Amino acid sequence: MKNKNTPWTGVAILIAFVLMAVALYGALVFSPEEKQLGNTIRILYVHVPSAWIALVAFGIVSLCSVLFLWKRNLKWDTLARSSAEVGLVFTSLALISGSIWARSFWGWWWTWDPRLTSTLILWLIYLAYLMVRSYATEESRGARYAAVVAIIGFVDVPIIYLTTRLWNLAHPPPTVARGALDPIFVWVLMVSLAAFTLLYIILLTRTVEQKNLRREIDQLRQSLK
Repeated sequence: MKNKNTPWTGVAILIAFVLMAVALYGALVFSPEEKQLGNTIRILYVHVPSAWIALVAFGIVSLCSVLFLWKRNLKWDTLARSSAEVGLVFTSLALISGSIWARSFWGWWWTWDPRLTSTLILWLIYLAYLMVRSYATEESRGARYAAVVAIIGFVDVPIIYLTTRLWNLAHPPPTVARGALDPIFVWVLMVSLAAFTLLYIILLTRTVEQKNLRREIDQLRQSLK
């Protein structure tokens, strides 16, 4: 079993660390209060990137699930499962940070508007995907069933994206795309998005490597029996 770490892994981790440090400084120190949101703007520097990664991660889960059912290649299943595990963490962080923001800005922790409800449904789909794999009697069968769950569940991703455009919600609209935020807030948010995206890529890569290593160990054990 060869060590698959490359110099680029260390470079990526270093860049992610620097971006996270810059994003943290920007969120807590550099960014001023926003006129309407006040200090709650700082929570959005965590909430928005987490929500972004939640959607991207499940998109990868669904795409790799299609490729797995088509090609029957385990590398796509490994990538899909790894992205689901990492994506579930970011989706949880998006829900938690969104609840904290809602409590400080609106005065309540939760409201059943379409954006929040559809995000919670995405979290449940992530959980269902992983549970199907865990409780299947055969690993190959669990992989196939989970792939179907991911493909069907992808319908929720565009629904989450379009909710603020289709309905009048308590959840704020995409203010960055509409140019409603001052450039200073946009720059801090962009750094946070870059940091979270790179962190997701690193975690995904490491998770895939761990699963491949575990499979090699299992195969070695089987050969020794």
